[in-house]
Amino acid sequence: MAQPWSPSSWRGRPIRQVPEYPDPAALVAVETRLKTYPPLVFAGEARNLTAGLADVAEGKAFLLQGGDCAESFAEFHPDNIRDTFRVLLQMSVVLTYAGALPVVKLGRIAGQFAKPRSADTETQNGVTLPSYRGDNINGIEFDEVSRAPDPARLMQAYMQSAATLNLLRAFASGGYADLHNVHRWTLGFIAGSPAGERYRALAGRITETLEFMEACGITPESTPQLRATDFYTSHEALLLGYEQAMTRIDSTSGDWYDTSAHLVWIGDRTRNLDGAHVEFCRGIKNPIGLKCGPSLPEDELLKLIAALNPENKAGRLTLICRFGSDKIADKLPRLIRAVKREGAKVVWSCDPMHGNTVSTQSGFKTRPFERILKEVKAFFDVHRAEGTHAGGVHFEMTGQNVTECLGGAQAISEEDLASRYQTHCDPRLNANQALELAFLMAESLRTERMKDARFAASA
Repeated sequence: MAQPWSPSSWRGRPIRQVPEYPDPAALVAVETRLKTYPPLVFAGEARNLTAGLADVAEGKAFLLQGGDCAESFAEFHPDNIRDTFRVLLQMSVVLTYAGALPVVKLGRIAGQFAKPRSADTETQNGVTLPSYRGDNINGIEFDEVSRAPDPARLMQAYMQSAATLNLLRAFASGGYADLHNVHRWTLGFIAGSPAGERYRALAGRITETLEFMEACGITPESTPQLRATDFYTSHEALLLGYEQAMTRIDSTSGDWYDTSAHLVWIGDRTRNLDGAHVEFCRGIKNPIGLKCGPSLPEDELLKLIAALNPENKAGRLTLICRFGSDKIADKLPRLIRAVKREGAKVVWSCDPMHGNTVSTQSGFKTRPFERILKEVKAFFDVHRAEGTHAGGVHFEMTGQNVTECLGGAQAISEEDLASRYQTHCDPRLNANQALELAFLMAESLRTERMKDARFAASA
């Protein structure tokens, strides 16, 4: 039988990736204050996301999850939020058109601040200080004051998340996401690129379709789906004190929901079965993500699935696979077969970013675009071979014209990285590269759709 759960039961479990605060009493005071603050998202929204992800698990929809590696206080600006949102809209349109499937849009935004680190400390020029763990914990500047974990940063992260969500909701429902604006979503710096030209041609076909539909009486006034969209938020549930403070009882169902985001995920470094992060996530009713890396054995995955989704509810659990382009063909099939044998209902999603990080001779951490594309293609190929649904993709991107990932149609070279390398943590795809990735996935979805159509015709 499962052990009793409460929002604080994780505190009795082993925990990883947690900073040491110089003033524990100050941390308690901030967490106590956060408990009185309004929720950032609502339980009903999280339930709607679960329903959408259930469709993904059953092959009736596709998951598009993307956004910043780690949000920062310095880059908090409405234009940055808008640009990320509209690139996700563009990608969604490309995927919907190709796959003839609804796309569940899930941002790594409005709470994605904290980052796990490979070491607790960092040394520069003989000086050792705590590692930078994200703006909600400490500062990126390499000095004692900045690197000391500061509970006040949690309050700033909450306020920024609330403001970001407010703007995202306005964009999603206030007319900006109207499909009639499909041409206007193109960012200026990608307008003349190959991906931009392909998108422009696609937008033209969509506009023609909308004109035909309007002639038939199907308008935004009669069909709200044409003028608005559902958009959800997600982040890694890393800093559990903050997550606990944002966990509330839903007055409708009586269940506990983490109101900091619609979906939270457990990282590859914190998914130990008896650990604090699994303990916390098993009790909340939000949909949950679980990062699956090359070190995860099949039997451990099945135990994690049983712990996090004991009712085997479709849409509850998303497995976010991050193997690397050189490992996915060997590691992923074994996990898929084990999950199929168990009859577990999960969403399979591909994170092609974290397993493909390399360092250049000049000291930049980057990700070759060709490796990212290779992992995504292999993800679709493996699922096609196993007869399962390649349910989605999870990637780090920005709407800004950064030069952080090598390659792509822009042919970003090692020499180009320094020109606009702006990330606070890991390298991100820029808008051009993200749109290129969408067209690649569109081809795979189209192939999958044609295969399904041939199967139905022969049945």
